[in-house]
Amino acid sequence: MRLERLDHVSINVTDRPRSIAWYRDVLDLPQLNEPTDDDEPVFVGEPGLQFGLFQAQVASPPRETESSGLRHVALVVDDLEAAKKRLDAHGVTYRAADHGNALSVYFRDPDGNTLELTTYKR
Repeated sequence: MRLERLDHVSINVTDRPRSIAWYRDVLDLPQLNEPTDDDEPVFVGEPGLQFGLFQAQVASPPRETESSGLRHVALVVDDLEAAKKRLDAHGVTYRAADHGNALSVYFRDPDGNTLELTTYKR
């Protein structure tokens, strides 16, 4: 067996319409489907670069957050400066990082999930 590529990342979101709009407007990812039920994901993106957005169910009482889990999702971009301008235009704050072999920016979606946009130095 050989892993070929990332297919999608599934995320529980608190307000799915808000998240669909955010991923569409900020990251320019199109909505791919219309779910018929809250248990079905809305996929945004394209093959090989998709997020499945699930409507989170509110736990009663709310659970404490755990230290394990998703750290961040990294996406390669062809033009990091253009990506920064797009984030700025949408009022998204980010943190820049130089990893030696790559430059990145880190930011959060509306539910606090961390995303990284990165480009490799040539």
